[in-house]
Amino acid sequence: MPFIPHTEQDVQEMLETINVASINDLFAEIPAALRNTNLAGVLPSLNEMELSRLMHERALQDNHLQCFIGAGAYEHHIPAAVWEVTTRGEFMTAYTPYQAEASQGTLQLLYEYQTMMASLMALDVSNASLYDGASALAEAILMAARSNKKKQEQRILIPKTVHPHYREVVKAIVSQQDIHIVEVPFDEKTGTVTLDILEKFSGQDVTALVIPQPNFFGVLENVDMLTNWTHQHGGMAIGVVNPLAMALLKAPGQWGEDGADIACGEGQPLGVPLSSGGPYYGFLCCKKDFVRQLPGRIVGRTVDKDGKPGFVLTLQAREQHIRRAKATSNICTNQGLLVTASTIYMSLMGPKGLRKVALASHQNMNLLKEKLAAISEVQMIFNSPVFHEIVLRLPMSVDTVLEELAKDKIQAGLSLQKYYPELGECLLVCVTETKTEDNINLFVDKLRTVLSDNKNSEKKSKEVNILA
Repeated sequence: MPFIPHTEQDVQEMLETINVASINDLFAEIPAALRNTNLAGVLPSLNEMELSRLMHERALQDNHLQCFIGAGAYEHHIPAAVWEVTTRGEFMTAYTPYQAEASQGTLQLLYEYQTMMASLMALDVSNASLYDGASALAEAILMAARSNKKKQEQRILIPKTVHPHYREVVKAIVSQQDIHIVEVPFDEKTGTVTLDILEKFSGQDVTALVIPQPNFFGVLENVDMLTNWTHQHGGMAIGVVNPLAMALLKAPGQWGEDGADIACGEGQPLGVPLSSGGPYYGFLCCKKDFVRQLPGRIVGRTVDKDGKPGFVLTLQAREQHIRRAKATSNICTNQGLLVTASTIYMSLMGPKGLRKVALASHQNMNLLKEKLAAISEVQMIFNSPVFHEIVLRLPMSVDTVLEELAKDKIQAGLSLQKYYPELGECLLVCVTETKTEDNINLFVDKLRTVLSDNKNSEKKSKEVNILA
């Protein structure tokens, strides 16, 4: 995007106007011990030509790679019309509508987005987006804590099958607010939270239970059982879901006897490219009973004095400007441009199109499982149904496998060693509708070759040791 920087003279004139000697003086209230002046990995200043060259070189690193990584960010086909419309000036240059005077076009788009997301989640209300999926879960937990004050102690049960990054963000945001986060283990055979595991928490104050669907392993949780158990113990059910999967699976509002109370997650699968990791956006929906605790913005439809339809900001949690710690939310940023893309994507695809994409992704996963079954060294460690991700246990270092497949321009998945060391050498692999059978065959063949080479190498090493 074209950008005209401030000159040194511009900066000096602005500082003189506000009677400040230097930019650093503007941060004088921040204690020196809290300032981070050593930004490792951040390059020195570059001119426009140098920066452009660097970014083109970085972009080439992602070129012509077969991506089998999922873990919360998914490669899907995005029709050309989506970003052709999204990047029109009317949308691309319009920032978050803080005031009721925001353009009718922007407000109508957000209203349509809310309608689509509420329908997809089978819940009553949706806000107009949050920062990302992880902060959306944190906001959902804070919302549940405010809405369910009957408990003596605010205790949130969050399974270890929830995305590790989401759990880290939740702890960072809610840990200072007298909310206790209790991690729930998963069953080794199924990769899910079972009733036997939950029963260990019976008799305790449970404010809410977080229910991932699919979970971080790609496995489908027993959402009906989890939702019913939560409600029977006086807690609220918070679904953290892949929105595209909800076009194929049971929506949160239909879980159990009464449905989940809140649904949240990452909106990236709906028309947002991987973009080397962001920006993405978070969505948050709920039952109407809890709408007053819903952070963010809600656009409503009304009529003017002449009966003409119009759109207005019905609710907006901007009170953090004056209420500070008592505010509904202190995370102000949403991602309006990404929501615009998702709205256009969902409009183009429709319910049948979204279901078709989700089903194609699931079918590709079944094809991958079928072909991997022919490799004796590969173990699929969980016996539960999956959506479009699967965990594989390998007989050698996963990092080595990833390095070897990368030589053939294959991004083979995510190593779980850092997040779940107890599982051993495990690899999380994802396939979506973007993969052809040839792509899957290539992945399986290259993986077989790497494992075979490793097996032969170990055999030779043993023979040498015997001879020695």
